[in-house]
Amino acid sequence: MKAIITVIGRDRPGIIAGISATLYKQDVNILDVTQTVMDGYFTMTMLVDLGKGPRPFDDVKKSLQSTGEELGMEIRLQRVEIFDSMHQI
Repeated sequence: MKAIITVIGRDRPGIIAGISATLYKQDVNILDVTQTVMDGYFTMTMLVDLGKGPRPFDDVKKSLQSTGEELGMEIRLQRVEIFDSMHQI
């Protein structure tokens, strides 16, 4: 299953490393990533594949939320199907 991760918060060292480590521990594959810093705010969008991971979607989501709290970032995980439905014209 593919999913979209969005990350927003104040820029600081270790954001990508922290999120990547969490995904690695959950056996989640990063397919694509874009990130930027705008006036001191870090934003990132990732396309990931949870298909081979041993953990349920909700466990991955909770793990990312915990990482977000540690990093002071807002992290959201959405299934691609839901993301696509929300953004169709």
